[in-house]
Amino acid sequence: MANTYTQLYVHVVFAVKGRANLISPKWKEKLYQYITGIITNKNQKLMIINGVPDHLHLLIGLKPDCNLSDLVRDIKSNSSKWINENRLVAGKFEWQNGFGAFTIGQSQIKTVVNYILNQEEHHRKKTFKEEYIEFLNAYQIDFKPDYIFDDYGAAPTELNKNNNE
Repeated sequence: MANTYTQLYVHVVFAVKGRANLISPKWKEKLYQYITGIITNKNQKLMIINGVPDHLHLLIGLKPDCNLSDLVRDIKSNSSKWINENRLVAGKFEWQNGFGAFTIGQSQIKTVVNYILNQEEHHRKKTFKEEYIEFLNAYQIDFKPDYIFDDYGAAPTELNKNNNE
């Protein structure tokens, strides 16, 4: 599109199914590289990626023709396939359904980058669930707490059933 100029930034957050601590420090950098490739191949710009064993944060610069839901679907499906093909976890690796996406302005980039960089330190003080609910509230997103997460230890799910067999 000629004469179209944009700066669109989205902070994306998604979790391992059941918020299981499956992302290992041994291979997380390779996972980040793989996800970077997915985003680059979709002609988008990954600004930063980081996380902890149960979830990831990404700051993505988007072009206006990008469908965010399709991009996140591709990131999650291709990365879980890569994890499973490389047998990086015992059993089957899956990302949890859904994701959080929060738009930010140019003036917020440095703050969000620092926030994402310091995930390990941040989560010594706050759980992922607390963090995620704070984002939803800060962005005034209506939500039902019962539908935010599939936790281990909650009512049996297919994942829990498979792990108990």
